[in-house]
Amino acid sequence: MSIVKHPSVNVLGGTLDPCSTAPLTGFFRNGACDTCAEDRGSHTVCAVMTAEFLAHSKYLGNDLSTPRPEFAFPGLKPGDRWCLCAARFLQAHAEGVAPQIVLRATHERALQIVPFEVLQSYATDLP
Repeated sequence: MSIVKHPSVNVLGGTLDPCSTAPLTGFFRNGACDTCAEDRGSHTVCAVMTAEFLAHSKYLGNDLSTPRPEFAFPGLKPGDRWCLCAARFLQAHAEGVAPQIVLRATHERALQIVPFEVLQSYATDLP
């Protein structure tokens, strides 16, 4: 018997698009904001980094801008896409520093934490 893997679904109900392969992102480091039960942080929001968000994240103790070669992490810069934890995105929204996001690359599981209307207000990929 073979196991069929179904494609992941984005917040718009379609197939999940890749978020970034340079830098390589995602809980599985496969370039997509895929998730699973072990992904307790729900790394499901495909965000476009800004200097403001990166500085705020560093201030909160999550330094995403400093390279960490021992983890093959190049450090993020403004314009990079990255799979953020949904709760961190919601916190950034509440604090007025949330980055823009790509809905087609944001996993539907993000909706368990962030209301669709909030995600939509930061979307870069709406017609």
